[in-house]
Amino acid sequence: MASPPQHAPMDGFPIQNQQLLVGGIPLAQLAQRVGHTPFYVYDRRLLTRRVADLRAAMPPDLKIHYAMKANPMPAVVQHFAQLVDGFDLASAGEMKVALDTSMPAAHISMAGPGKRPAELLQAIAAGITLNVESFHELETIAQLSEQTGIKARVAVRINPAFELKASGMKMGGGAKPFGIDEERLPEALQRIKALDLAFQGFHIYSGSQNLKAEAIIEAQQKSLQLALQLSAHCPSPIRTLNIGGGYGIPYFPGEDRLDIQQIGAELAIAMAHFKASQPDTDIVIELGRYLVGEAGLYVTKVIDKKVSRGQIFLVVDGGLHHHLAASGNFGQVIRKNYPVAIATNMQGEAQETVNIVGPLCTPLDILADKMRLPTAQIGDLVVVYQSGAYGYTASPSQFLSQPKAEEILV
Repeated sequence: MASPPQHAPMDGFPIQNQQLLVGGIPLAQLAQRVGHTPFYVYDRRLLTRRVADLRAAMPPDLKIHYAMKANPMPAVVQHFAQLVDGFDLASAGEMKVALDTSMPAAHISMAGPGKRPAELLQAIAAGITLNVESFHELETIAQLSEQTGIKARVAVRINPAFELKASGMKMGGGAKPFGIDEERLPEALQRIKALDLAFQGFHIYSGSQNLKAEAIIEAQQKSLQLALQLSAHCPSPIRTLNIGGGYGIPYFPGEDRLDIQQIGAELAIAMAHFKASQPDTDIVIELGRYLVGEAGLYVTKVIDKKVSRGQIFLVVDGGLHHHLAASGNFGQVIRKNYPVAIATNMQGEAQETVNIVGPLCTPLDILADKMRLPTAQIGDLVVVYQSGAYGYTASPSQFLSQPKAEEILV
């Protein structure tokens, strides 16, 4: 009988004396420093290493942008400002965080299908590039640009005819609220020229959370080809081509890490072909989860241990209100466990099968379902790996008026 699939090795955080170290600090000591559980902790060493490894694998002239929606914590964004080439935003709130860093506004872009006029005005005044999602939005930008006397910087977000195959979340292909349909791009580009806006280029984001290198390669090649086809219709040369991201990380048993070496080698060939006719275009990949996801932990404490009809339940002081994704209620059709560990008994030989549940009055508040883990006691710390992206800010933190979680960078 074949053994069940296992999680990919969670080897980014070292172990010392049975305890997980984060930023070189034993987790129990770190919890004392924070003052309470639950909390999120992000390791700057892992953030720095991930960007360095990515740059080593990708073509040297490729620009890397951080998609702040994955984790907009100000300290994390400040750290990335020294590592990446630009930021991509999804709201005026993220814009404020980005503009508080050293990142030049000219290297920041903003996307989203429902930008309010006030947000558009803020971006125009800041000099941020707006990724245009509709013809109505384009006209609103033009009106605001005329009112302020500031020529708005715009790129067109394209809803391509293709999609990112094997993607956890498809953002392009078919009918979508994101971007302007590929077949209407010549019309949009003519209108940008007539409105005398500062055309920057294109944004093509076709999907996210993909672990298939071949699918990402195909989408990147098609994005570059599409931009070449549209170049004849552009009101000015393409300054920037954002070909999106989609790079995934392994969350569930049986998933393997993405082969970025293969992606980088194929992207170098495709970029060389593109730059033969568009040598002055900056080509950008926009990554959020891939840069920050594996550098974060969610930390919670066991406050009760009980047995119900033969099953062991570890009740912890955190749950879906802080980490909706780990509970299985954020996009999963069939619930699967994130990698979870008893952080204060990492290598204990005695093990037991447990359910780890939060304090909320709902059966949905599950962090681990029937996982085999070292034996835990009340007071032990539990960690959920792969928690650097779409964690606290993607969760219903006000649900049942529970205490909030802290976020720290070490």
